Amino acid sequence: MQGLSYFVPTQIKIQYINLLIKAGFHTLDFGSFVSPKAIPQMADTYNVLEGLDLQGSKTKLLAIVANQRGVEQACGYAAISYLGFPLSVSETFQQRNTNSGITEGLNLIKHALELCYLNEKELVVYLSMAFGNPYGDDYSVQMVSDYAGKIAGLGCTIISLADTVGLATTSQIQHLGETIFTQFPEIEIGMHLHVNPDQAKDKIVAAINSGCKRIDTAIGGFGGCPFAEDNLTGNMPTEILLDYFGNNNISHNINLEMFAEARRYLLQHVIQ
Repeated sequence: MQGLSYFVPTQIKIQYINLLIKAGFHTLDFGSFVSPKAIPQMADTYNVLEGLDLQGSKTKLLAIVANQRGVEQACGYAAISYLGFPLSVSETFQQRNTNSGITEGLNLIKHALELCYLNEKELVVYLSMAFGNPYGDDYSVQMVSDYAGKIAGLGCTIISLADTVGLATTSQIQHLGETIFTQFPEIEIGMHLHVNPDQAKDKIVAAINSGCKRIDTAIGGFGGCPFAEDNLTGNMPTEILLDYFGNNNISHNINLEMFAEARRYLLQHVIQ
């Protein structure tokens, strides 16, 4: 919802996320502990969290953080299992996204890992611009591998390769995935892909063939990063991933009826 031009009321967010919890997702990225001036849509994250019903659910909550204050705030809530921090391999985007550089980002990761350990949480680092960038900054697969190694060396055990502006080709997805998965077998590696809907299936196949078992999606493919470009490329549509699973006899734990209800609610009450 962070890229929407209008504010989604808190109670609607709560109802929507509670439906997703009932659908049985492993992890839900439910909000962000960031500056309300930077991301007005997430200004009510605290209130949303208070309204979520996790009783009897195995779903875990993830909150995005961008600085030390956000890390400390998110660590104060027992209901949150994961903190997500974006570290870009592009210096330009790291400055645009977090108002600080890559070096500062690595230092924050070290501090965040310490606080996560003390508060029984896990840190997910998103390697933004992992498939290239539109700014002309240096890029190579080796750079991504080097940063993954630095992050793993600090003690992070979950890294998500993020195609922040939808630049990746299917061959790039498979090649980078295979490279990183082979080099870091002890790390849980995921993919956060931004796509056009007609590319989604092929990119899902490429991600799965590379060995990826953690894929971020959003219903309808809505959303994008407001600091990436003016024209946002949407997230991987959840529907297309579930259809792929169904058509290829890949098991999952999603309650499809509850998922359909959550999708209807999104289209009726959130998307204008």
